[in-house]
Amino acid sequence: MKKITNQNTIWREPTIYRKDREGMNNHKSSIIWFTGLSGSGKSSLAHSLEDVLHKHKIRTYALDGDNIRQGLCKDLGFSSIDRTENIRRIGEVSKLMMEAGSIVLVAFISPFRSDRKIVRELVNVGDFIEVYCDSSLDICESRDTKGLYKKARSGEIPEFTGISSPYEVPDNPELILDTTKLSINECIDKLISYIEENKIVSLVKE
Repeated sequence: MKKITNQNTIWREPTIYRKDREGMNNHKSSIIWFTGLSGSGKSSLAHSLEDVLHKHKIRTYALDGDNIRQGLCKDLGFSSIDRTENIRRIGEVSKLMMEAGSIVLVAFISPFRSDRKIVRELVNVGDFIEVYCDSSLDICESRDTKGLYKKARSGEIPEFTGISSPYEVPDNPELILDTTKLSINECIDKLISYIEENKIVSLVKE
C-alpha cells in the first residue's frame, strides 16, 4: 500500500511523555497482541487478563477485533488489502494508547506475519508482546458459537481464515499458549509471569 504523507503537517512534541505517565501509574505500558484462529481464545484471554490487571489497579484497555470492525474499521472488508489496513489502523491506535500509559490488550486474528511485523516495527523492542493462541482448527470449529466456520464452509463467508484464507503461524512469538490443553487460568498465570519477569508490572500477591 502506498504511504501517503502530508507535507503541510509538522510533528508536535508533547509536554507529557510516556515515561511520565508510567511513573504516575507505577507500571510500564506495552502492547500485548493476541493472535490465532477464530475460536482460539484470544478475546477470552485478553479480557480475563484485563480483569486481573484491573483488580491490581493497572491501567489497561482491551481492543477486540469485532468491536473495532463496528466502528473505526467498519469501512473495511476482508480482502488481504483491507485486512492489512485493518491491522495498520489498530497498530497505530495501540501505539497511541501505549504512549498514554496503558497496557493495551489486542485480540485480532491478524493472520499475516507481514501485518503483525508492521505493528511490531511501530514501537521499540520489547513494547510489542506477541501471544500466539495455539489451537487446532477442529477445536476452534467446535467452539464456534457464532456459526462462522459453518458459513465459511458453505461458501457464505469468503476469505475466512483457516478455511478459504491462510493463517500464518508466528515465527518467534514472545509467548505460545496451547489453548487446547491449558485452561484460561493456566494461560493467565503464564501471561502474568511473563509481564512480571519482564518488569512491565509487579503485582501485589493476595
